[in-house]
Amino acid sequence: MKLTTKGRYAVTAMLDLALHGGQGPVTLADISARQEISLSYLEQLFSRLRRRELVVSIRGPGGGYHLSRGAASIYIAEVVDAVSESLDTTRCGNKGDCQNGEKCLTHHLWSDLSDQIHQFLSGISLGDLMQRHEIRQVADRQNRRQAEGDSDTINTERLIDQAPA
Repeated sequence: MKLTTKGRYAVTAMLDLALHGGQGPVTLADISARQEISLSYLEQLFSRLRRRELVVSIRGPGGGYHLSRGAASIYIAEVVDAVSESLDTTRCGNKGDCQNGEKCLTHHLWSDLSDQIHQFLSGISLGDLMQRHEIRQVADRQNRRQAEGDSDTINTERLIDQAPA
């Protein structure tokens, strides 16, 4: 089974949002900086997450995103499903045509494994992940690095505002 980048990034971004959402809306730029995920890719993912009503966008100054409901009630399988990510472990995309148009000998084994993985991820919420000590440690490290980076970064918006006309 291979969970592709789309599913991994969606889960990572949603966990970041859950961890930082208590301070108000979180911008995709902040998630992008902390998680090293391209902003344009996040925009695509969050469009899908918004359509599935897992996140809410806040427009305007101070805007960003927040979870549509509590982190304890958003499950990892929902996030993966929202970005149309398949957790299928069969060769045939679970179509049953894996061997000359028919089911192969092990089709049901791999299909059952796909179901087990989905069931496993359906039992883990963002809230569960937020409680894990090692996840909190990684988040703390990322926050420190972002804070250190922010102090070293030139505010280009200010420079543009000050540019001669």
